Amino acid sequence: MSEDEVKKSTFNLEDYRIKRAPEKKTILIEETGVSFEISINELSWSKRNQLMAKCMKFDSKGNTNFEADAYVRAYLKELIVDAPWGATTESFLLSIDTRLGGAIEKLVPSAFAEDDSVNIAKKEL
Repeated sequence: MSEDEVKKSTFNLEDYRIKRAPEKKTILIEETGVSFEISINELSWSKRNQLMAKCMKFDSKGNTNFEADAYVRAYLKELIVDAPWGATTESFLLSIDTRLGGAIEKLVPSAFAEDDSVNIAKKEL
């Protein structure tokens, strides 16, 4: 086995830990061309699962209903730690239009992505 193959197969827990320091992201509102910076904290696998579970509702017959809007709002409130508007609160999210909402919503990973390791917040926006 070559040295490169050994490096690829060695497990390092630090490669799988979330970052503790906030990360700056530039958000672009495409319709207006306006851009601004925010700071985000990566959410852990466990926190994402907690948010998803809170947004799942079960009826008396055992059927499930996923409240996608609640998931997106909860995720954004946890994710965004510094923004031009201050705290990302429920009242803030209910007050913004689709241009700003759509721009920041891109930070939220799909709740049911085929690849659960996908984290859109890491992708370039």
